[in-house]
Amino acid sequence: MDLSLLRDLCSIHAPCGEEATLAEYLLRYIKRNSPRWKVQPKVLVGPQLQDCIMLVFGNPRTAVLAHMDSIGFTVRYQDQLVPIGGPHAETGYILTGKDRLGPIECQLVEDDGQLSYRFGRAIERGTSLVFKPNWREEEDSIQCCYLDNRLGVFNALKLCETLENGIICFTAWEEHGGGSVPILARIMYEEYGVQQALISDITWVTEGVHPGKGVVISMRDRNIPRRSWVNRIIALAQESGIDYQLEVEGGGSSDGRELQQSPYPFDWCFIGAPEEGVHSPDELVHKHDIACMLQLYQHLMEKL
Repeated sequence: MDLSLLRDLCSIHAPCGEEATLAEYLLRYIKRNSPRWKVQPKVLVGPQLQDCIMLVFGNPRTAVLAHMDSIGFTVRYQDQLVPIGGPHAETGYILTGKDRLGPIECQLVEDDGQLSYRFGRAIERGTSLVFKPNWREEEDSIQCCYLDNRLGVFNALKLCETLENGIICFTAWEEHGGGSVPILARIMYEEYGVQQALISDITWVTEGVHPGKGVVISMRDRNIPRRSWVNRIIALAQESGIDYQLEVEGGGSSDGRELQQSPYPFDWCFIGAPEEGVHSPDELVHKHDIACMLQLYQHLMEKL
């Protein structure tokens, strides 16, 4: 499996609010690669979508949502840091970014819940900092920061190669409470009649979800999708013969929450590979689970 595209995606500085950097990369990728895709999509971008991207293939019935943003930190006053989303913070983690004085590579300091940085000069307030990428690839796994959710984006891009009918949405702000999905939901429902979606995102290894055992179908997290829809997904997964696991959680959330809270009758299901080291510089995902994720999305988008 060639994961060079995923490695590139993990290296892009795009925390919540700064998705434009990744969006620009994706648009260049789409322009360069879409001539080789099975169907040429309609590309929706512009001020009405802010930094989001929608790709419309054929006569869509189902959408796939993948959030572009990552967790990180914002420089406050003096040497203080404010978290973006819910990053795991330990003293010694290396953070990168840039301000008007130049590039930054500094050290994170955590002291009883208080976050700060150690650097040779003051960093301009409002500057965003992210974990320094450190890509490690083994025979059966990969490890790097921001597999959540650059792996979900990678899955969506690979799906584009064979997709005939469907919508792919690259969304923003998911890690810090969301906010981009309502306008996308309106367009999908009112302009294309689409009211079912798969959430291409990354979940956790837990006592009931194990690495290397297949892609995860989430039956619920903090939110509860409509059971009849989830049952349909599970039946199609079972039919496919692709390795999968079922997840039941009481916490966590995704772009599915915004679809469920929208005024439109959306069904949704979170499907993704499980990872260890969540929201840290050392997120780890098993290659077999990535392969199963790609295969299951292709199967579901053909059948739904």
